[in-house]
Amino acid sequence: MHNLNDTISAVATAPGPGGIGIVRLAGPKALSIAEKICSKPITPNQFSFHSFKNAKKELIDQGVALFFQKPHSFTGDDVIELHAHGGPIVLQILLQECISQGSRLAEPGEFTKRAYLNNKIDLSQAEAVADLINASTTKAAKSAMQSLSGNFSKKINELLEKLIQLRTYVEASLDFPEEEIDFIKDGQIKEKIESLAISIQEITKTAKQGKLLREGVQLVLIGQPNVGKSSLLNQLLGEDKAIVAEVPGTTRDPVSSQLSLGGIPINLVDTAGLRETDDVVEKIGITKTWDNIRTAGIIIFLVDARTGITEYEKNVYKQLPKDINIIWVYNKLDLLNGQKANLTQDFVEPIFISAKLNQGIEHVHDEILKLLGFHDADSNEQIFMARERHVVALNEVNNHLANAIYNLKNPDLCAEDLSLSQKALSRVTGSFSSEDLLGEIFSQFCIGK
Repeated sequence: MHNLNDTISAVATAPGPGGIGIVRLAGPKALSIAEKICSKPITPNQFSFHSFKNAKKELIDQGVALFFQKPHSFTGDDVIELHAHGGPIVLQILLQECISQGSRLAEPGEFTKRAYLNNKIDLSQAEAVADLINASTTKAAKSAMQSLSGNFSKKINELLEKLIQLRTYVEASLDFPEEEIDFIKDGQIKEKIESLAISIQEITKTAKQGKLLREGVQLVLIGQPNVGKSSLLNQLLGEDKAIVAEVPGTTRDPVSSQLSLGGIPINLVDTAGLRETDDVVEKIGITKTWDNIRTAGIIIFLVDARTGITEYEKNVYKQLPKDINIIWVYNKLDLLNGQKANLTQDFVEPIFISAKLNQGIEHVHDEILKLLGFHDADSNEQIFMARERHVVALNEVNNHLANAIYNLKNPDLCAEDLSLSQKALSRVTGSFSSEDLLGEIFSQFCIGK
């Protein structure tokens, strides 16, 4: 771990040419280094125009300097931003001058890491910085801002405070074992743990939705050859991405496309039809289909509405993962000619569509959002961005609280379960985090952030 007394520098704007580029400095020498480069003194919290020069007084560029004086800065250190023209070469020359004057090149995410270590933000807010930068949809960006503004952390800290109070009460009762007082019953500890568990379950559900916004979901189209998977893919995307033909086996390789549905990033995969074949190339495509099925969050099982579910669909269904979400879609509604569709299985509640004529596609959209928990727009306005580690930690809290209730008759074990719950919940905001975890998180940031 580098010394927090180091002064670090980096280009803070995206790679490539641009109208403006920023070189950022942070640390105790930031002001002195910047004033060696700038043409006049720099005043805190004011933009000032400068000629940027190297140690030989040769002109590098002209631009603006901005000084954020500690502790009133993003990192909690003195921070200087040098705003120059956005040419990559100009910015690299300016950065190298900062380094030659006594700074070092910042590591990925080191500015944000310093903000965390200096208690300007907690760990979930730090992660939200990267999530906001990498957001692929408007809803994901809004959710990242919910976390960055501290809404997620506030909810976690409120629950943590209640948990600490419970733990303190239970542990205090251990100091008076001879008293004829039932501290657990009189303190309504069971009811309070149950209430806390319900709150944890609610925030876990919201965290899972936030994780979906960040990571997206893989949606795979499967079904017999020539059942209309490629046509449905094109309708969902709103463009002709996949080749559509009457010849079975047209799709050999899975066709993957990105789709934003209700603000959720979706990796949509059209697959080769699952069937027995002697075609070597088609066999490879079918193998890839099964690989995609195993990593899918949702499967759309496309069925010909004229035949309904046949032995083919039954055999494939038996081989699917048991916990997979399946949407049954009956296609070719336009070819029924007024006849009833062939409904042969009680467990199937199909959506009827005509991929060719773009009929019923909005019902497929609605069902996808419903399975993902995003069908009610009003209830999802306050979703915060979350990561897998948040969900894992919250699940651990749920398990420990369940054990605490089970061990109520043994206060020693109950107190230990509450202690483990507190440690797991503290990991979300980073008040209880290992250096290895911090290194892994911040190494995924871009340099300059």
